[in-house]
Amino acid sequence: MWQLYQFPLCPFSRKVRLLMGEKGVGYELVRESPWMQRDEFLDINPAGRTPVMVHSERGTKLVDSAAICEYLEETVDKNPMINGTAEGRAEIRRLVAWFDEQFYGDVVAPLMHERMHKRIIHRQPPDGRVLREAMKLANNHLDYIDYLIDHRSWLAGATLSLADLTAAAHISVADYLGGIDWQGHEQAKGWYSVFKSRPSFRPLLSERMEVIVPPSHYEKPDF
Repeated sequence: MWQLYQFPLCPFSRKVRLLMGEKGVGYELVRESPWMQRDEFLDINPAGRTPVMVHSERGTKLVDSAAICEYLEETVDKNPMINGTAEGRAEIRRLVAWFDEQFYGDVVAPLMHERMHKRIIHRQPPDGRVLREAMKLANNHLDYIDYLIDHRSWLAGATLSLADLTAAAHISVADYLGGIDWQGHEQAKGWYSVFKSRPSFRPLLSERMEVIVPPSHYEKPDF
């Protein structure tokens, strides 16, 4: 069985877990706090980042969520998540990159730094100015999701894809950290509500990061 090195609020690990859940691939979670920079973990991934997947029986080690997802797409036939025409696959990859880079940089990374790293590692209070800016940018991103869902059944087109898994992974972390205001975003809220009910997503919603409590609506599909 695969071992997945991750921590509960790693959005990139969540993306991989959602894909594995949709494809029915079994795995064992290994808790890893990258900020600890353990020598044993650095031996596996010198970059010191999660996720990392290891299959000891096969002697296989996979690093980086994008590489892991492409590997799973190429090796597991069930429920392909990068499918359709060449143009459609390009759109899926565009949106995956958008959420992994733009949404993460604008919203998730500052929220994690202010509300997780500062509290757990540095024992410092968050910077309200940074939090307000992250929430403002989150609102802009939700506007874009509203637009996409107005024109499509799912984010990248007619079917569920890796774009949806990636977006949901990042949004779930931002929502856990109290960085999402759903008011006025009925299209995005409806899309996310459906996603929260999927079996692949339920295990993520039940997990908690020590000393950080999510909002009361966080785990509810209907919120």
